[in-house]
Amino acid sequence: MESALTARDRVGVQDFVLLENFTSEAAFIENLRRRFRENLIYTYIGPVLVSVNPYRDLQIYTRQHIFYQLLEGGEEETLRRLGLERNPQTYLYLVKGQCAKVSSINDKNDWKVVRKALTVINFTEDEVEDLLSIVASVLHLGNLHFAADEESNAQVTSENQFKYLTRLLGVDGSTFREALTHRKIIAKGEELLSPLNLEQAAYARDALAKAVYSRTFTWLVGKINRSLASQDAQSPSWRSTTVLGLLDIYGFEVFQHNSFEQFCINYCNEKLQQLFIELTLKSEQEEYEAEGIAWEPVQYFNNKIICDLVEEKFKGIISILDEECLRPGEATDLTFLEKLEDTIKHHPHFLTHKLADQRTRKSLGRGEFRLLHYAGEVTYSVTGFLDKNNDLLFRNLKETMCSSENPIMSQCFDRSELSDKKRPETVATQFKMSLLQLVEILQSKEPAYIRCIKPNDAKQPGRFDEVLIRHQVKYLGLMENLRVRRAGFAYRRKYEAFLQRYKSLCPETWPTWAGRPQDGVAVLVRHLGYKPEEYKMGRTKIFIRFPKTLFATEDALEVRRQSLATKIQASWRGFHWRQKFLRVKRSAICIQSWWRGTLGRRKAAKRKWAAQTIRRLIRGFILRHAPRCPENAFFLDHVRTSFLLNLRRQLPRNVLDTSWPTPPPALREASELLRELCMKNMVWKYCRSISPEWKQQLHQKAVASEIFKGKKDNYPQSVPRLFISTRLGADEISPKVLQALGTEPIQYAVPVVKYDRKGYKPRPRQLLLTPNAVVIVEDAKVKQRIDYTNLTGISVSSLSDSLFVLHVQREDNKQKGDVVLQSDHVIETLTKTALSADRVNNININQGSITFAGGPGRDGIIDFTPGSELLITKAKNGHLAVVAPRLNSR
Repeated sequence: MESALTARDRVGVQDFVLLENFTSEAAFIENLRRRFRENLIYTYIGPVLVSVNPYRDLQIYTRQHIFYQLLEGGEEETLRRLGLERNPQTYLYLVKGQCAKVSSINDKNDWKVVRKALTVINFTEDEVEDLLSIVASVLHLGNLHFAADEESNAQVTSENQFKYLTRLLGVDGSTFREALTHRKIIAKGEELLSPLNLEQAAYARDALAKAVYSRTFTWLVGKINRSLASQDAQSPSWRSTTVLGLLDIYGFEVFQHNSFEQFCINYCNEKLQQLFIELTLKSEQEEYEAEGIAWEPVQYFNNKIICDLVEEKFKGIISILDEECLRPGEATDLTFLEKLEDTIKHHPHFLTHKLADQRTRKSLGRGEFRLLHYAGEVTYSVTGFLDKNNDLLFRNLKETMCSSENPIMSQCFDRSELSDKKRPETVATQFKMSLLQLVEILQSKEPAYIRCIKPNDAKQPGRFDEVLIRHQVKYLGLMENLRVRRAGFAYRRKYEAFLQRYKSLCPETWPTWAGRPQDGVAVLVRHLGYKPEEYKMGRTKIFIRFPKTLFATEDALEVRRQSLATKIQASWRGFHWRQKFLRVKRSAICIQSWWRGTLGRRKAAKRKWAAQTIRRLIRGFILRHAPRCPENAFFLDHVRTSFLLNLRRQLPRNVLDTSWPTPPPALREASELLRELCMKNMVWKYCRSISPEWKQQLHQKAVASEIFKGKKDNYPQSVPRLFISTRLGADEISPKVLQALGTEPIQYAVPVVKYDRKGYKPRPRQLLLTPNAVVIVEDAKVKQRIDYTNLTGISVSSLSDSLFVLHVQREDNKQKGDVVLQSDHVIETLTKTALSADRVNNININQGSITFAGGPGRDGIIDFTPGSELLITKAKNGHLAVVAPRLNSR
């Protein structure tokens, strides 16, 4: 929904509230003072923004920045090629400004910005080089000096600067030298060269510098505008058809000494002030009159009389100045002033020393004239008016520049100028024509204004000069504009636009109005309750006087819009979700029908398969005992598969698990093979998983089982008990024994009881097993060493006693006879001894008695009898009697 309030109208309506508070000039000045102190440095009067410059951190300088930026930020190679030095004080044109260095300006950084900007607007490297050459040539022209010869004719003396100029501008040296020191005059079709004196040569040099810089600047503006233009000529868009222009107007200048430059600037201000008056105040009143609205005209100061004084043909100051410059004879600035006094002496805004009264003459010099501008009186000195207006470039200098090899210079100086025999227009005329063209452009646009007010003449922050501001407010016409705005209407709009915007507020005009827009607006305002003094109906527009009336209408429109938006949203959401629901419903029905069909087909296929399978199984079961054939193959395969799958689920978990599913008759042989493979696999896995220590333990247990299982009563009690690597710690064995053994390691050590051969007296001993022998130790002394080679066997009873006999060779003179020992860990001790001595097959398990060698030529007997408890004594018959309890474990 397009808003009928444009940005400019919104500014006018909003600021009309401010204008209601300004009942007088004093109130307006006080408002400016308050905003100035609060740093709110602007206020509005309709479409005019009034700005008060606070002068905070402000420094005023006159300097052409590109020269300083080039010298400060240019690369060394660039400056060397252009023949420039970094010190700006060495250049005459830069010294006159007295601002070579400014603390608040960083020329080096600005130079980088300029170079980047040139790239952005599509400057090539060659164009940048040509442009910098022209900039450097202006600096070199300022340092070009002349000297007078014997005939007082000017001659170029700065040869170094001259060489750089000819190279940078791309001109012939001799032709350029002649153009700088001579003037070409065409008289009666003949060309004559007139030598120049020093003053004329300096004038020609400066005129050339101005022309080069001015035309280059104009060329640069055209180049930028072309780069900003739309590149697509076939389909222009809003970017190429919509233009926002920003015009920075000259400030009104009043100096201690005002000359030709200030005259042109102030004339520009007068002209633009006239445009401002025509487009704001005058157009405001004319609009009311055109619409037939009752209106009391506001008297305002129209500065057209001052503009006519300056620019009127034949009688204006510019026309008189041009006439004085062009007339034959000796024309001077004073003759120009006399001509002004004769022509416009009766004009109320013009005054000279001759025309003034006695009192005013004290403030006017004889070479000055005074104009009463809209902003106040300004006194101008006529000195230099003719020379500055005649700022002409000699013909031979133009010819030289037209032949320049610099591409930019050749565009700036067109050869068509040489064929034009008419005298070039003066500076003032050029300025006037340019200004008229600007005014014509502004009149074709929709301008908005920002009027700047100086708070003081000293350019100091925080200083508010009320007299100066009151003077500016008066001559800027702000109070007249204020009165027009207060006497007028805050808002006006075409009937069509007003009705289109607010028609929703009235049931009779909503949603459409069939009659004339004017009648619709009348119905609308009656419904809204507008009072007669709040609005007026024009021929094509409605005018609303008070902002509060429009604001109330806008508030009502906002509420109405919310209501309409809610209804539209509700309708749209209902439609949107219903459509979405219908789409989802159709999709769901489609998916459901497809899925039901799929499920039905799958179920039918499954039932068909089940029936076929059952039929095949029944046929196979009937023929299960017959040889394999197509009728029973499926059943047999099913039986085999079922067995294998069942076997997979019921495989034994370990080697001790002997369970195995019963196979069908056809798989009995395969079942046995699988069982054997399974057992081997479990054994293999178990063997891979055991450690070397556990493997040794199992080996010893297997040997013990092989020797004692079913033969000795106390073997079953030893099965769940692990064999230990030694029963004696290193600290329990005497160091002397270890020293006596030397390097032989002890593989096993266990405490034992030794029975003497004669009296069978028990004595505590230690049994040590080494890689080579059995060693019997008493405290710190080795009592007996039996090498494994001399160990002929080991005898033990079948009862639960713990006695055993180590048999040695009778021929061994070192041995006293067999050794009778008792160990609490008899199974472990005998197993380790048998393994160490490799006498596994030499262990004898006797029942009843054991005969052993008690000494040379004498044998001893040990009688074993079962009893209730273990008892070892010497019998009356001289035998060793052992009573051992009988265990039921065997």
